[in-house]
Amino acid sequence: MANEITMPKLGLTMTEGTVSEWKKQEGDPVEKGEIILVVATDKLTFEVEAEQSGVLAKILVPAGSSAAVSDAVGIIAAPGEEVETSSPAAEEPVTKEKPVKIESETSASPEKKPVESSEMSEAGIGEGTSVLVIGAGPGGYVSAIRAAQLGADVTIVDRKYYGGTCLNVGCIPTKVLLHTVELFNAVKEGEMIGLKADNVEVDWSALMKRKEQVTAQLVGGVRSLLSSNGVKMLEGDASFISDSEIRVSSSGKDQVLSPDYCIIAAGSEPVVPPVPGIDSKSVITSNEALSLDKVPDSMTIVGGGVIGVEFASIFASLGTRVTIVEMLPEILPNTDKEIVAVLKSVLAAKGVEILTSSKVTRFREENGSLVSEVKMSEGDREIITEKVLVSVGRKPSTSTLGLENTGVKMDRAKIIIDKKMKTSVDSIYAIGDCCSPIMLAHVASREGEVAAENIMGHKTVMDYKTNPGAVYTSPEIAWAGLTEEQAVEKGHNVKIGKFPLIANGKSLIMNETEGFIKFVVDEKYDEILGVHIIGPRATDLIVEAALALRLEATIDEIVTTIHAHPTIGEALGEAALDVNNIAVHIPPRK
Repeated sequence: MANEITMPKLGLTMTEGTVSEWKKQEGDPVEKGEIILVVATDKLTFEVEAEQSGVLAKILVPAGSSAAVSDAVGIIAAPGEEVETSSPAAEEPVTKEKPVKIESETSASPEKKPVESSEMSEAGIGEGTSVLVIGAGPGGYVSAIRAAQLGADVTIVDRKYYGGTCLNVGCIPTKVLLHTVELFNAVKEGEMIGLKADNVEVDWSALMKRKEQVTAQLVGGVRSLLSSNGVKMLEGDASFISDSEIRVSSSGKDQVLSPDYCIIAAGSEPVVPPVPGIDSKSVITSNEALSLDKVPDSMTIVGGGVIGVEFASIFASLGTRVTIVEMLPEILPNTDKEIVAVLKSVLAAKGVEILTSSKVTRFREENGSLVSEVKMSEGDREIITEKVLVSVGRKPSTSTLGLENTGVKMDRAKIIIDKKMKTSVDSIYAIGDCCSPIMLAHVASREGEVAAENIMGHKTVMDYKTNPGAVYTSPEIAWAGLTEEQAVEKGHNVKIGKFPLIANGKSLIMNETEGFIKFVVDEKYDEILGVHIIGPRATDLIVEAALALRLEATIDEIVTTIHAHPTIGEALGEAALDVNNIAVHIPPRK
């Protein structure tokens, strides 16, 4: 007998939910107790189990659409049983779709201008303007939501990853690994804080499962947020036919969209240098490093940038013998030199070897291992390891977009944009790694807001001054604004304030005293030019520095702000005091 699958009520205030994913397709056999779909709300995701065995006869609410609590979303029936789809969920769309205009033939498009203020309504500015977003990463989905909030009819398309590289194979999964490694290190050193634990080890397969669970929950959350804002979601490859027409190809089917505006948020992909032997299966990128079957015994990491040092911190903590090969004279080249010195010391203590001013010239397989031939200033060297992780940077992912069919100006693979995120074509905007001077998820999100607001008639410009940088090693590194060297190069006479975390009570309690907080301040006006942190929770603490830069704060405004005790954050106040050599909890400089 046919049985309806209904939208569950997952909380007292829940009125509807979004079908994040169907685990089965129509016609697939289903066993009682088997997970058949995933439901998402703005607070959580939930796996729905089949209440009977049979066949998934009908999907009434497709993935990405919403349904009211208790409404039918699908039907399970016996094999061969005929099913009537008379439920309300099948009769009408559950979620109001806001599609862009679909045309089958290429046609000329009139010049498109941002919506004028005279078209503003209470519900939004220029309500009904159609916007297509290409790419559903941190920039794309944020821009889609912001445009929808302002009254646009929004469609978003992505070929593979809702949530983008960040949620699927970047920021989030790496931080899952780093968090576990951080706890693992703390437990190993537990005797110092009165904690005894024998035979502590990392269960790599369980860690991989947790990584997938966290990723799935956040990706489901992205889909739910898009759906709740009325954004139509498509999966497929998008490419421009002209300035005004985009072809979306999915499962062998094409449709042509003609939105009023388009936001390109195509992201980036790892750079793979043309080194002989790089096609070996033992050579991996950060994508593959997140799904290894086991922890490798040894690893060469080509590239000492953010990605490289984060993976060095992860695998070295898990017992891997790690060697970093960096072509430049220093790792993390744009980071404060004193901070880099501390990190190098910490990595060395974990057994990481760092080779700078060095270049890999060839890879070759030998006796089940991979040999990296390295050219160094002091002579050539061969490094034998189980794996080689190539992390020499990322490049804009624009080659398949058909931009050659448009008037969009390019700088090689990068899209050229102005401060409003607009390209050389008035109706096309671009955000994130495919165009930005800073390839970071949080930068892409802000750029997405700027693009959406300008499309909808606001006058917003992108300001990179407050952008924080973050490196999730152990200890963490974070900064905002100028380094000491950059400030001097720009003509500032600077004052420096620095506070070591070994003098901070909370850091001592946490047994994480390696590091410091450093202020770079303009001598004439006492304006804060930059803040640099290495230590526990640095990536959280940097928010105060970013706000200070946004407000063009002086050092006195940090000093006169009361910081809670005991916290690591109060070290910010002490470092600010040290700018004028009046820090309370360290001796004065002579």
